[in-house]
Amino acid sequence: MLYSLPNLLTYGRILAVPAVAVLLYWSTGPARWAALALFVAACITDYFDGYLARAWNQTSALGRMLDPIADKLLVGAVLIMLVHDRTIAGADVFAAVLILSREILVSGLREYLAGTRVSVPVTWLAKWKTAVQMVALGLLVAGPEGDRLVPGVTDAGIAGLWVAAALTLYTGYDYMRSGLAHVFAQDEATRPQGTPGE
Repeated sequence: MLYSLPNLLTYGRILAVPAVAVLLYWSTGPARWAALALFVAACITDYFDGYLARAWNQTSALGRMLDPIADKLLVGAVLIMLVHDRTIAGADVFAAVLILSREILVSGLREYLAGTRVSVPVTWLAKWKTAVQMVALGLLVAGPEGDRLVPGVTDAGIAGLWVAAALTLYTGYDYMRSGLAHVFAQDEATRPQGTPGE
């Protein structure tokens, strides 16, 4: 399974992260379009690696571990570089902070729950959040170069980023509520009888 096609797609997505970051750092016209092409390719592989793994019965522990890591690396790197080049600036930075904070919180919760053999399933709303987030980031990666072709691309990306941030708050709260219920239930199960809660 190490070199199955779904895992190879995930490896490629991880390798694309530093390349996208470097291209956004240069931020010239051709580099910007190259960054967008790589970002879109990475988003497409995010769909196909999971789909193919299930369709071809090639799911693996490695793939399940690396897939969410690849997603968060891509989103985090792109957000940081877009703030760096001021495509995301001013109060809009808070939308980026909300998205990054949620990703870290949910990742930490999932890591803890994995040790207790409890899984928190991905909701449909969370999938919509991811879709909106990726479209918004794609528009922002195009940024000023996109505005030269179609005025308002950056503004549409910023609007989408705030929609994604709002969905991030709701889905993050939903995950935390569900996950913490398992945490508290485990605490109650392991507390000696007669021991008062802290």
